[in-house]
Amino acid sequence: RLRSAPLTVRFVTNTTKESKRDLLERLTQLGFDIAEHEIFTSLTAARNLLEQQQVRPLLLVDDKALPDFTGIGTDNPNAVVVGLAPEHFHYEMMNRAFR
Repeated sequence: RLRSAPLTVRFVTNTTKESKRDLLERLTQLGFDIAEHEIFTSLTAARNLLEQQQVRPLLLVDDKALPDFTGIGTDNPNAVVVGLAPEHFHYEMMNRAFR
């Protein structure tokens, strides 16, 4: 019924462990009739903010989430994006983030 109504449909999640494409694949395997542009994640919001602010982030996100930041410059970072990525939370990376 939602699809036939004059509404915009979005699927919203706060996951930071996987890319939008991986999430789409998982949801379609579960039987959801969904398009990639209908998914809005916290990574989507982070990317939008990075683009608006024109900053270069140090990405402390799971490696599976990195495709959502394709094309975003990360050389000489002047911002930090933090997601659920325990493998990246170690002294060296925290030191880089604080610098």
